[in-house]
Amino acid sequence: MGGRFLDTNLLLYLASGDAQKADRAEAVLGQGGTISVQVLNEIANVLRRKIQMSWSDTHVFLDMIRALLTVEPVTQATHETGLRVSERYGLSIYDAMIVAAALLAECDTLISEDMQDGLVIDNRLRIVNPFGQA
Repeated sequence: MGGRFLDTNLLLYLASGDAQKADRAEAVLGQGGTISVQVLNEIANVLRRKIQMSWSDTHVFLDMIRALLTVEPVTQATHETGLRVSERYGLSIYDAMIVAAALLAECDTLISEDMQDGLVIDNRLRIVNPFGQA
């Protein structure tokens, strides 16, 4: 048990114009971790729709992420756990599904800028804002 799960927002800074956050994201990514297929889908959506990255560059970006991180599937267990987490902790459904994937992957840390820094889920998963430590 243990390990780190990375939220979508952190990885998207690698493709952003914010050099300071991109550098921090790169440092976190360099330490490895786990993501879910949901994270890959969210990245692809933002790269194509908001950043307007080409399909070719989007595939290269996603290939890089998949090569560096462990990817967990989204399953019915993820869905059921996510619903429970959303109801209990008041997280959005999509954030709760990220939390659920982290719990099912037996991670003890979820690196996210968007969720409540320091929140502990089910007495075993702590949310950490990687930009709040500077």
